[in-house]
Amino acid sequence: MGVSYMVRGQTRHECQAALERLCRLLNAVPTNPPSDIIGPGWVARARGDAPSTTGENPQD
Repeated sequence: MGVSYMVRGQTRHECQAALERLCRLLNAVPTNPPSDIIGPGWVARARGDAPSTTGENPQD
């Protein structure tokens, strides 16, 4: 299934730039382009693989 990520920005441009950076750094795929329908500001979403937690906490 993977993990969902959300970015929020004050402008469409700021939100789009953050979405592109997130996708590039985490190898994620955009699922919702920037939208100002929900609340103040702009919101976009992406989907990616769950980050590896190997070696982070031996108790997990």
